[in-house]
Amino acid sequence: MSHTAAAPLTGAPTLPDVPTVDLRELAPWALFVGLLSLLVLFFVSADQGAISIPAGTAIHEWVHDGRHLLGYPCH
Repeated sequence: MSHTAAAPLTGAPTLPDVPTVDLRELAPWALFVGLLSLLVLFFVSADQGAISIPAGTAIHEWVHDGRHLLGYPCH
């Protein structure tokens, strides 16, 4: 019976290799998530239907309970 990867006999635990992420790879995703979060925050907190792409109060009604849950008044 042979083992392909044996633990060292010193008793010291081996640490896994932690991958590094380059900031240039992370920045576009952080920007995208930030803008998407601001858009969602706008629709939940400020949109009353006046400047929505779907005309009327459809988005306001969809997020109505979420507005009250987050403490935004809308009445």
